[in-house]
Amino acid sequence: MKIIVVGATGIIGAKVVEALSTRHEVVGVARGTERKLNLQEPATMRALFEQVREVDAVVCCAGSAIFKPLTELTDADYELGLRSKLMGQVSLARIGMDHLRDGGSITLTTGTLAMRPMPGSASISMVNAGLEGFVSPPWVKETMMKLHMDPTPGMASADVAKAYVGAEEGSHQGEILDPRA
Repeated sequence: MKIIVVGATGIIGAKVVEALSTRHEVVGVARGTERKLNLQEPATMRALFEQVREVDAVVCCAGSAIFKPLTELTDADYELGLRSKLMGQVSLARIGMDHLRDGGSITLTTGTLAMRPMPGSASISMVNAGLEGFVSPPWVKETMMKLHMDPTPGMASADVAKAYVGAEEGSHQGEILDPRA
């Protein structure tokens, strides 16, 4: 299969690329890669699908949102999450579905904060809840370390990547995939 992985250089995306590359042709894209894609700019999505054809699957492991206390969130903070993580992935799915081979799949990423909010997660929890129905990873150890949090309850990004492999190689459609299951 030919699979486009958006956010291929991120904590989860890099592990998804690594896990899928052993058996599939993977085209890794991000804002800083040779083939660029910015979730806030649908024109970059259209350009990508003009360059990369005959795609079997699209996996999105990208999207920005702000993590800070509710009392400190601004309209711009909320708008970033809505434009990038929510509508960016929705746009990717809408544009991408016209460029997939028959039987192709699109996997988007939400996250554990949709169902398990915590202090500082109001904006991210709202956006993640809007994306429920796709892959929903738990806290990722490497992300927790980056945020200076205790990584003990998290799951390693390599283990989270296995859920994405299952989404691409299995028959999960319209399901919320939980890597812990």
